[in-house]
Amino acid sequence: RNLFVTICVYNTMPFCLSVRTVLQSPVFTKQPGSIVYPVESMEKSREVVFSCEAQASPPPVYRWKLNGTELNPKSGSHFSLSGGNLRISHLNKDQDAGTYQCLASNAFGTIVSREASLKFAYLENFKTHRRSSVSVREGQGVVLLCGPPPHSGDLEFSWIFNEYPTFVEQDTRRFISQETGNLYIAKVEPSDVGNYTCVITHPVTKSRVQGPLTPLVLRNDGVMGEYEPKIEVQFPDMVHVAKGSTVKLECFALGNPVPSVNWRKVDGVPFPRKVDIRKASAVLEIPYFQQEDAGTYECVAENSRGMNTVKGKLSFYAPPHLIEKPQDVQKLIDDSLAWECKATGKPKPSYRWMKNGENLAPAEVTVGTRRINGINGALLISRLTLSDTGMYQCVAGNKYGEVYSNAELRVIAVAPDFSHNQLRSQTLVKVGGDMLIECKPKMSPWGVISWRKGSEALQPSQRVSILDNGNLRIWNVSKSDAGPYTCIARNQFGVASSTGSVTVKEPTIITTLPATLDVTVGESVVLPCQVSHDPSLDLTFTWFFNDQLIHFGSHGGFFEKVGGQHAAGDIMIRNIQLRHAGKYTCAVQTKVDSLSVAVDLVVRGPPGSPTSIQVEEITDTTVTLSWRPGADNHSPITAYTIQARTPFSLGWQAVSTVPKVVGGQRLTATVIDLSPWVDYEFRVLASNTIGTGEPSKPSKQAKTKGTSPKVTPASVSGGGGSRSELVITWEPVPEEQQNGAGFGYVVAFRPHGATGWMQAAVPSAETSKYIFKNESVQPFSPFQVKVGVYNNEGEGPFGHVTTIYSAEEGENPASVRAKSLSASQIEVSWKALPWNASKKRVLGYEVISVYWKRRDKEDTASVQRTVGNQTSTIIQGVRGSTTYYISVRAYNTAGAGPPSATVNVTTKKPPPSQPPGKVMWNTSNSKIILNWEQVKALENESEVTGYKVLYKKNPHSHPNVMETNTTSVELSLPTDEDYIIQIKPFGEGGEGSSSRQITIPRIAGQWRALGSASKVSTLSALSTIALSFTARTSL
Repeated sequence: RNLFVTICVYNTMPFCLSVRTVLQSPVFTKQPGSIVYPVESMEKSREVVFSCEAQASPPPVYRWKLNGTELNPKSGSHFSLSGGNLRISHLNKDQDAGTYQCLASNAFGTIVSREASLKFAYLENFKTHRRSSVSVREGQGVVLLCGPPPHSGDLEFSWIFNEYPTFVEQDTRRFISQETGNLYIAKVEPSDVGNYTCVITHPVTKSRVQGPLTPLVLRNDGVMGEYEPKIEVQFPDMVHVAKGSTVKLECFALGNPVPSVNWRKVDGVPFPRKVDIRKASAVLEIPYFQQEDAGTYECVAENSRGMNTVKGKLSFYAPPHLIEKPQDVQKLIDDSLAWECKATGKPKPSYRWMKNGENLAPAEVTVGTRRINGINGALLISRLTLSDTGMYQCVAGNKYGEVYSNAELRVIAVAPDFSHNQLRSQTLVKVGGDMLIECKPKMSPWGVISWRKGSEALQPSQRVSILDNGNLRIWNVSKSDAGPYTCIARNQFGVASSTGSVTVKEPTIITTLPATLDVTVGESVVLPCQVSHDPSLDLTFTWFFNDQLIHFGSHGGFFEKVGGQHAAGDIMIRNIQLRHAGKYTCAVQTKVDSLSVAVDLVVRGPPGSPTSIQVEEITDTTVTLSWRPGADNHSPITAYTIQARTPFSLGWQAVSTVPKVVGGQRLTATVIDLSPWVDYEFRVLASNTIGTGEPSKPSKQAKTKGTSPKVTPASVSGGGGSRSELVITWEPVPEEQQNGAGFGYVVAFRPHGATGWMQAAVPSAETSKYIFKNESVQPFSPFQVKVGVYNNEGEGPFGHVTTIYSAEEGENPASVRAKSLSASQIEVSWKALPWNASKKRVLGYEVISVYWKRRDKEDTASVQRTVGNQTSTIIQGVRGSTTYYISVRAYNTAGAGPPSATVNVTTKKPPPSQPPGKVMWNTSNSKIILNWEQVKALENESEVTGYKVLYKKNPHSHPNVMETNTTSVELSLPTDEDYIIQIKPFGEGGEGSSSRQITIPRIAGQWRALGSASKVSTLSALSTIALSFTARTSL
C-alpha cells in the first residue's frame, strides 16, 4: 500500500517534496517468552523484561495485559515500557506471577501476542532437624522418606551415607526416586547400617538443602525370611505425554531375594532402539515421544518367591499446530468474506476469533449483516461494511496450548471504474437469437446501472431487460438491434461508462434432414451434413460418434472428411464394420451460433456368436445340443452349422446333424455319426444372407458312450523269430476307434489245412505283436492267422485271414571281412550261404554296424540291406577315426536269421578341413595356369596326398577332374569361354574341403590375364587380386 505525502519547508523560499510511504498493518517480529525467575535473585536485580516487537507503518502502539487485565505502566509504577518491551522491576512473587500478553496497534488494527508466563522458582529449608531411627531386620526391605520442604519447580534428589561426600550408589538393591525423593532398599544388609541424609538441588535456582539425619539400625530379633516382591515405587495409572518430549517411568520393588525388574508393552510390540532402561531397570525412559509410543506399559518385579506387576497407560497429546491460516484480504463494500483456519493437535483443537485484540462472539447478528465464526475454524461475514475493517486473529487451542494467526481485512469504497472490465468491443448475434451483454464495473458500494443504444436511453420491454447484476439481455434479436450500446454505472462516489458494438448476422441452417442409413459390413457410406449460413462467418464442422469426438486420421483410418464445398461437412466411413453402428452427430459452429443434426447408422453383418452351448443327451454315436442365438446384426439368422473336435482331430471339423440343415429358427439339433467313447467339444456358427459369423465358445467336454469295437487291426503280418516260433504282428487300433474301456485283441491261428482255430487274448491296446512258441511248430510252416478285437462292452469282429510262415532254421554268413576305404566309407564282404540248401529262401543280407561313444552306452546302430546273393557292400557316412563292430545276417520272408561273428574295423582319419588358400591364376594363349597354397592337415586329420582340380563351363554342367600331387597345374583350355574352377585336397581319409568357386572369364585376343579367387564371381581381365581363403565351401 503506497501513500504519497507532501512535505513543505519554508525558509527564504518555500520548497515542497513529495515522498512515497509504504503503509503496513502490524506483524509481530518478536513475541514474549515464558520466564522462570529464581526467588534468591530478587535480592540482587529484582527485575525481568518481556520482549515484544512488531513491524508496522504507521509505527505501532504497544499495550500489555496480565491475566487478561490491561496494565497501566504510568510514572511511579514498577511496570515500564521500552519500545514494545515490558520491564518489571521490584518483583513481587505474589502479585507479578501470571500470564502476560502484548498488544500492538496502529491505524489498521490491533493484534495480540501469544501468552507468556512469569513464574518464581524457590526452595525453602527443611523445618525438622532430627528424625527417629528406622529399625529393620536383616533381609527386610525399607523406605527412607525425604519429605522435601516447600518449593516451586522440579527438584533433583540424592542421599548422603554417614557423611559427605559419600553418596548412596544406586543398583538393583538401592533406588532413589526422582518423583518423591525417597530412598528404597530392596533387602537390607549389615553394611547398610548408618546415618542417611536427603540432599535436594533446585536446577533453576542452583540452591541445595540437606534434610535431617535418619539413622538406620538392625533389630536383634532375627533375620527376615524370603518373601515375594512388593512394588513400592510405581507410576500413575494414566500419564499424559507431550509430542516430542521425554517421559520417565519409575518402578522399584522390595523383596528377598532382591527382585529383578523388567518392562514390556502390553500389546507385545517390542521397544524401539530409542527407549533407554537405566538405574538397574528401575527407570524406563522414552525420548522424543510420538503417537506410536502411546499405550499400556507393564513393570514386572520377580524373584524366586513370586512375581508382582503394575501397569500404567501413556497417553499422547500434542499442542495445536496451524496448517491453514487466513491471509490478508481486500474486499469491496457489500462483498462477502470467508476465512478458513485449521490446526492439528490432540485433543482436537477448538477455535476462536479475535478482532483488534477482542474476542468475537461465536455468533453475531447486526442489521443487514450475518456473521458466523468458530464453526470448525471458519469465519464468514456477509455484506461487508467499512466497520468490518481491522486486524483479525484465529486462535486454535486445546488444554496444552494456543497458537495465533493474524490476517488483515480491508473494506474499501470505490467509484465506478471500467478500466479492467470494458464492455466487449463487438458482440456477434444471429437473427432470432438471444443476446447478453455483460456490464461489470468495479464500484463499491454497488450503485445504479443504466443502458443506452447510440444516444438514446434504453428502456426495458418484452424483449429488452436490464438484469439485477447490470447485464443487458435482448430476446429474439432483429437486424434493427445492431449498433453501439453503452453501460453507465453510478454510485455516490462517481459515474463511469463503457461502450461496445453489436453486429447481427443471418442464422446458420442445416439443410440435411435427420435420417437413418442402412449399410452392410464392408461397404462404404457417406454421412451428409449440408448447411446454409451467413457468408461472412467461418464454419466449423465437428463429428461425434455415440457422443464421443471423432479424431480423423485415427480410428484405423475408417473415417475420412469428404465435404468439398464450403457449406458441406460430409464424412465417409470406409470398409464399415459392425462396431461402427450407432448415432453420428454433425455439429456446426460459427461465431454467433451452433447447431447439430444426427444420423442413425444401422450396420448389417453376419450374426454374432451363439451362446450357452449345452450338451443334453449322449449316446454312443449321437449328441443332442442346444444353444441360444447371438445378435442377428440386423439380418435374420438363416442357418446354424455345428463343428466338433476331439483330442485326435486336426482342429474343428463340421459334423452331420439331424435335421441335415439346421434352420435359423431352430435352437437344438442332434449330431450323428460320432465315434463311441471319445471326448468331444462342440461349437455352433450362425449364418445369414450376409455371411457366417464368429463361432461360439466351445461347449464343455462330453464323452460319447461306449459300445463293442467295430474296427479290426490293419497290416496283419509276421514271420521270423526263433526256432519253433510263430510271430504275428499288426498295427494297433487307434484309441478313437476302440469304442470303450478294456480294449484288447483276440489272435486266432491254425496250421494250413487244419479245421480248428487256436486263440489267445492280448489285453493291451498298444500291443502290436503276439508270439506262439511250441516245439511242434515246424520251420517255415504256413499258418492261417486272423486278429479280432474286444472291449468291456463286448466282442468285435475278426479281420481277414492271412498266411504267415513260422520261423526258419537260420544259418549265419561266414568269412565276414571289413576294410576302411576312407574316413567315411567301410567295405564289408562275406561268404554267401549255399543257394541250393536254402531253396531260394534267402532274399538278401543285412549288414549291422555299431559304434560306442562311451564304453557303457551304444550310440548308433545302423542296418544296411542288400538284395539277392550279393556278398559285399560299402557303408557310407561313417565317422572318421572311429571303431565299428560289424556283423552280417541273412533274411527272407520269415524275417532275419542269426548274425555272423562280429568283426571290428577302425576308419581312417578325416580328410583336411582347411580349403586351399591364395588361389592365383593367369591365362596365356590357350592355357590357364593355377597356383595355390599347400594345405596342412591338423593332428587329427589324414595327410594330404594330392589335389583334385574340378573345372566346368557353366554351373549346371558336369565337371572335369584333374589330379595332381603338387600345388600348381596347367590346363590347356580354349580361352574364349567362361570357366568355373574349384580345388580340393584329398588323402587316405577322402576328399577335404573345397576352395571357393573361381570364375575365369573368356579372354579375347592374345592378352595375358592375371587374377585370383575373390568374393566377386567375375573378374576383370586386367585385374590382379590376392586373397587368402578361409571359408569352408564344397562343390
